[in-house]
Amino acid sequence: MPQSAITDAIFQKAVDAVSSGDLGELQHLLAWHPHLASYRHHTPDDGYFKQPYLLWFIADNPVEHDHLPENITGIAEVIIKTIRQHAPELLQEQMDYALGLVATGRVPREHGVQLDLIDLLIDNGAKPGSGIGALAHNNIDAAQKLIDRGGDLTLAAAVCLRRTDWLPALLEHSNPAERQVAFVAAAFYGYADMLSLLLKHGVDIDALPGKGYGFHSHATALHQAVSSGSLEAVKVLVEAGADTNIPDLIYHGTPLGWAVYMQNTGETGERDKEKFALIETYLKDK
Repeated sequence: MPQSAITDAIFQKAVDAVSSGDLGELQHLLAWHPHLASYRHHTPDDGYFKQPYLLWFIADNPVEHDHLPENITGIAEVIIKTIRQHAPELLQEQMDYALGLVATGRVPREHGVQLDLIDLLIDNGAKPGSGIGALAHNNIDAAQKLIDRGGDLTLAAAVCLRRTDWLPALLEHSNPAERQVAFVAAAFYGYADMLSLLLKHGVDIDALPGKGYGFHSHATALHQAVSSGSLEAVKVLVEAGADTNIPDLIYHGTPLGWAVYMQNTGETGERDKEKFALIETYLKDK
């Protein structure tokens, strides 16, 4: 939600103080306007950031400034203290969702504050969950932190974190849905060995998982292996019978189309372009 859409002047000042790291201004605003602890900015549906509380701005997720102040953990601590004092009945809801925004965010990771924010939120009662959201956004360290702090030990997490010591027991007690999520996750990270393992335990190699799986929920495991840049992972899937002609559900691109696109996006470095060129050549031969 663009901050320009905020119409409440006091709330806007508080959001600005969070974004700039102005702790003194934030403390002043919270002292004179304690309703900020429970206030939600009501807007039309804005996806996952609709009707945000002030606390939810600590992650810059969705990205608005592409920046977080160095003292963001102290900023968050002051807001949490105010919520605990003036709106304790809303504390759990605000904390849990703030943790999700931090754990899945790119900006907290890139600014080196993600793990400290996770610790602060969990120390104040946020529930760590499973870490799947963090893993689906390439936040490996955040996922490990969540699990270290009591998060669920899922099969997908074990695969993504390459915790082979967890895998036998988790596989033994897994259901088909859990194995499918782990399979998609292994492809997303390009882990050829994990794909080979999971193929032996009953997964749908061509499934389009849809919403709820995280990762690229609109694409097959083969698409995801292509996007990882791992030719080895692509080979494992193709040689196991993956259909190379299935389009994804959003862009309608085949895995070959994804390989071509990845070479031409401005975000791809020269070394990665070479990886995707090799994948393109391989898929053209199939």
